[in-house]
Amino acid sequence: YEVLVKYKAALEQGLSARTVTFDNKDDEKIARELFLLTAKPVLYVCNVDEGSAATGNEYVERVREVAKQEGAEVLVIAAKIESEIAEFETYEERQMFLAEIGLEESGVARLIKSAYALLRLKTYFTAGVQEVRAWTFHDGWKAPQCAGIIHSDFERGFIRAETISYDDYIKFGGEQGCKEAGKMRSEGKEYIVKDGDLLNFLF
Repeated sequence: YEVLVKYKAALEQGLSARTVTFDNKDDEKIARELFLLTAKPVLYVCNVDEGSAATGNEYVERVREVAKQEGAEVLVIAAKIESEIAEFETYEERQMFLAEIGLEESGVARLIKSAYALLRLKTYFTAGVQEVRAWTFHDGWKAPQCAGIIHSDFERGFIRAETISYDDYIKFGGEQGCKEAGKMRSEGKEYIVKDGDLLNFLF
């Protein structure tokens, strides 16, 4: 009842449900289970002209004012620039082009990162002889749940996960280098998988 009353007060003022905050976990759980449309997370993406790609413009500022009330993020993207970036063949060419216009990374890359953060998604990797794959999982998931993304048998029969952090993998030049440096860990069923982990599941 208290959750609904709180929502009612906000909606009657023309505010979205996402502007309502709750003091305890029980109320948050009840609120989530209502699946209100305006409680869903929002990311505002502003398509601007090339000259406004780095800083935005007056229209972006208006959107930022609205987004601020909701605690939402605003991304500024110039679709024309994004189409030009897509035409470059190499990473180096793309980076040179971005540097010339005052940007560190493409709008598409920023959009993907922001969407993942908004939805509380992370990525772990598996690296075999034939292929390297990225797997998306929910923040807070434990190793067996992440193993189940690949196959339900991996989750049911989970024993442990041989784990290397992404930073260590890069620093020590791959799996063999990490083994030699003692950076490969054996994690059990309670391990909460981190963003960028390289995992080898034993089941």
